[in-house]
Amino acid sequence: MPTLNWIGKDAVVKHHKDVPFRLLEPAPELSCGDAASGNLIVQGDNLHALKALLPRYAGQVKCIYIDPPYNTGNEGWAYNDNVNSPEIRKWLGAVVGKEGETLDRHDRWLCMMYPRLVLLRQFLRDDGAIFVSIDDNEVGNLQALMREIFGPANEVACIVWEKGKKGDSKLVSVTHEYIIAFARNKALLKERGVRWRRRKPGIDDVLAQYDALRKEFGDEHLKVRKAMMAWYRALPKGDPRKSHKHYNQSDKRGLYFPDNFHGPDDGRENRPRYPILHPVTGQPCAMPSTGWRWGEETTKQALAEAPPRIHFGKDHTTIPNRKSYLFEIDEEPMLSVFYTDGRAATLEVESILGAGEFQFPKDSNVIADLVGMVTEPGDLVLDSFGGSGTTAHAVLKHNRNLKTPLKFILVELDAGVAREKTRKRVHAAIEGYTPVTGKKRIPVPALGGGFQFCTLSAEPLFTPQGQIREDVRFAQLAEFVWFAETGAARPHPSPLPEGEEEKRSPLLGVHEGRAIYLLYNGILKDKSVAGGNVLTGPVFDVLPAFDGPKTIYAAACRLGAPRLLREQIVFKQTPYALAV
Repeated sequence: MPTLNWIGKDAVVKHHKDVPFRLLEPAPELSCGDAASGNLIVQGDNLHALKALLPRYAGQVKCIYIDPPYNTGNEGWAYNDNVNSPEIRKWLGAVVGKEGETLDRHDRWLCMMYPRLVLLRQFLRDDGAIFVSIDDNEVGNLQALMREIFGPANEVACIVWEKGKKGDSKLVSVTHEYIIAFARNKALLKERGVRWRRRKPGIDDVLAQYDALRKEFGDEHLKVRKAMMAWYRALPKGDPRKSHKHYNQSDKRGLYFPDNFHGPDDGRENRPRYPILHPVTGQPCAMPSTGWRWGEETTKQALAEAPPRIHFGKDHTTIPNRKSYLFEIDEEPMLSVFYTDGRAATLEVESILGAGEFQFPKDSNVIADLVGMVTEPGDLVLDSFGGSGTTAHAVLKHNRNLKTPLKFILVELDAGVAREKTRKRVHAAIEGYTPVTGKKRIPVPALGGGFQFCTLSAEPLFTPQGQIREDVRFAQLAEFVWFAETGAARPHPSPLPEGEEEKRSPLLGVHEGRAIYLLYNGILKDKSVAGGNVLTGPVFDVLPAFDGPKTIYAAACRLGAPRLLREQIVFKQTPYALAV
């Protein structure tokens, strides 16, 4: 497979391993709603934040969406990776200025992206997917980078997003950008018969309106139809809900459109031709010249259902139709080329944050479509370039139709943006808001939910001398031990291990037939040898029993080699065995 090379690549290929582990520190005063909702907003450099989140969420994320810098040459970068290499120090330590289309600017961008994509891949479930927004400046480089990291066999699509009908250019008016889509394991998706489908735009509002009318009129379907048609007419031109206006008939099963079931006009004479009797006149109904789409047995079954799946006219002179129910065709594949006016996203953000507060935000409805295509209720969504909080807003919108909500993790580097823009927008979406811009400031209803706001610890998990920081709790270290041993996240019901100390156990769990133990911070009694930080005979005797191989992390081991062999114990010394 062809690979992309650039100056500085050798220094960043394994750079993610050199990034120190840090701890997440909750900031309750900046959080919103239920802190145990499973939603997180993390303020800090996303490379360090991803490394901090990895022990808890590796292999747990179903969908990743990121909108990294487009590298236009007009933007300042705050992503300085501090790689100890002359090439990287030369470029990444500087702010990108208006340098034009110089090669070193692309090198710098690739050095910034590579370790982040490597870490993001470790978060994805085997059936997960990642979407990356980009424009012409780096789309070719990004595709090559993604193929190298995720594998060319896992490439799904290059989606073209047209965001405007008019652009400014002396040569070609560029009105589009891209979304690069990769699966974690595309072969697995095919094996499972997975299909990515998005909800048709506006369909949920249409179905909600129909449900409201059914509650009002019951089985008086003529009144329901008249009310639905009046509702459609009142919608503004271009409203996506209006595209479903032909769905205005209903029965006890739901809202439907009387679609024809004529046989295709392909010149064949052997199309099904049989009489269909009108339920009122009892006479055979008019038949299309091409015959019926369905065979006679299929039609009999459709007529036998309650209510029937055949729609009749007033009498037999009208050709019957098949009922196409809206709730049965509420999804569709996403097109590889689509149009959504980019101004709508800006207006939504400005209605919360104010005019000019955030440039070039993404459309939350488009991101909700992407997220909805690949997730199931309860799944986890990650965005490591949080920005204005679009991904969280999209998840909250999608959750309106779910009994078990999706969860999100956002990471935003800039402290001011994280607190005053990312957090503020998500908070407003959760609790509802009145727009601060526009002539019609109609209140926007609350979407509900909550999130926990966190920062990164100033100091890494390990001191410069390689020791574990004294303030690290057992529950926090347990996550890193489990990840070091298994490469996977340790399951936990809440975002952070708050209040876990009183129910902790030295047995962290069993992975592939091996029990994993941690002796740390007086897990048994106190911090003395007898208290349990050192693996001794008496300490081992009181550990939760497991009949099989064991890995035990402790400060030291006083058991002899014969007993270690007899008890099937592999001893690993903390902190030195945790250099993951």
